[in-house]
Amino acid sequence: MNLQTLKINFWSFFAFLSGLLFLTPLLLIFFSIFEGFNDNFTHIYNVVLLEYSVNSLILLLGVSFFVLIIGLATAWLTTKYEFPGKKVLEWALILPLAIPPYILAYVFTELFDYSGSGTYFLQSLNIITEGNVINIRTIIGAILVFSFSLYPYVYLISRTSMLNISTSILESAQVLGTNKLRLFFKVIFPLLRPAILAGLALVAMETLADFGAVQHFAIPTFTTGIFRTWLGMYDLTTAMQLASMLLFIIFIFLFLERKERENQRQSLVSDGLSAPTIIKLTGIKGLFVSFICFIPVLIGFFIPVIELISWTLEVPYELTQKFISASINTITLGLVAGVLTTIMSLVLNFNSRITANKFNNELNHLISLGYGIPGLILAIGITQMLIYFDAITAPIGFIFTGSIVGLVLAYMIKSYALSNNVIQSSYKQFSTSIDDSARILGKNKFTIMRRVHVPLLSTGLITSLLLVISEVVKELPATLILRPFNFDTLSVTIYILASEERMYEAALPSLLIIMIGLIPIYFISRMIKPTRANV
Repeated sequence: MNLQTLKINFWSFFAFLSGLLFLTPLLLIFFSIFEGFNDNFTHIYNVVLLEYSVNSLILLLGVSFFVLIIGLATAWLTTKYEFPGKKVLEWALILPLAIPPYILAYVFTELFDYSGSGTYFLQSLNIITEGNVINIRTIIGAILVFSFSLYPYVYLISRTSMLNISTSILESAQVLGTNKLRLFFKVIFPLLRPAILAGLALVAMETLADFGAVQHFAIPTFTTGIFRTWLGMYDLTTAMQLASMLLFIIFIFLFLERKERENQRQSLVSDGLSAPTIIKLTGIKGLFVSFICFIPVLIGFFIPVIELISWTLEVPYELTQKFISASINTITLGLVAGVLTTIMSLVLNFNSRITANKFNNELNHLISLGYGIPGLILAIGITQMLIYFDAITAPIGFIFTGSIVGLVLAYMIKSYALSNNVIQSSYKQFSTSIDDSARILGKNKFTIMRRVHVPLLSTGLITSLLLVISEVVKELPATLILRPFNFDTLSVTIYILASEERMYEAALPSLLIIMIGLIPIYFISRMIKPTRANV
């Protein structure tokens, strides 16, 4: 075996090892279904499994219905019409993505409490009588919270497709005598269907994966059931078996989302035909459309942020050692996970580019599916994997369980797709001829990556790091379960304070998470600018 072969094997081995490390937790969960069912599982199956399933289904259908209405309506209005404030609203409509659903749930619970400002406002309008409150801790309340938090997924993807529907197609249908209603269902909707389904699949995965919001609303779902089975019954095996059921459903939505995204790319009009005709709205009509587009932003972003700011000012949160420690822990974890994820994505994409191996491409694609796996499920699978590792390393005095190793691994699996998409896009910006020139000059692969690719990818690498940090900061269930003892992060701090009904004290860490969550919003808004220019 020569040195060149050894080098090739090194890059391939790294790719294989990365894939194995990422996929092992999921495989352990799948295989748990064959371990046999104990009394705890039998009890859950006979007593509460139906309730978990029904509540999860109701939540899923309700959220899908409302995000479809909000996302499609706002996408259509910002694409088809020109109205006051459109340039601001078309990117402002994605702002709710900066707020995790559990923070939105905490805010609206306090907002409509007995003494909440929302309750006082409704009483002043005589919508509710004095002494009454709106009970938001219901499945309807959860549906509304998720809807105003997640509708941007449908809005973004649908709007992209709408911008690429040529007016020539629509005009041809109208010439043939097709009325507006038939035009929508026979022409427009089929073109938008892949985008709509891809957006709904993302919403479905986020809804099924949530723990913080449904736990706060006391709604029994699969995620809360898995959590209680593990930490209430101390039964990891049964928790893994329940997780395998949810994981199967998640993989269906992952498959659907990927398939529809491919269909979406194939259905986009890219033949140079005319762009959508913009109808200018002025006066009352223009203001009305502006108001309609502003409502989701108001409910999903501005009201929560304003409320959190007012709580912070009203009851100042003392910068205690605990808060400072939680902030440092969060940023440190974000940096570690961000650096490792970015390096891993760089190496795997470099390997795919240099070797042009189909296996490497498929492996990279497979690893990217981790973004759709709920943090709770990842935590369970990683815990089981670390237990196996402990059996090997315990004799030398090293224990993985209860360390930050599992936590960082969970973050990497969840956020790899973000990093991978950025670095893949960055790689497309320069030709492979650069690599050929470097080889002719006798440079090895490591030198090519370090001295050629890294400088050219510097912007993408920094972007990847920032996006991973923003994802790490918001993650709750995996952090709750995998964190070392007495190791708190901002999300865990908020969860604990909210569980104790200390909402005002949770305001400052919540605002910090939102501020960091605005990082990906900035990059997404930059992607919207070209679409405006083309309209």
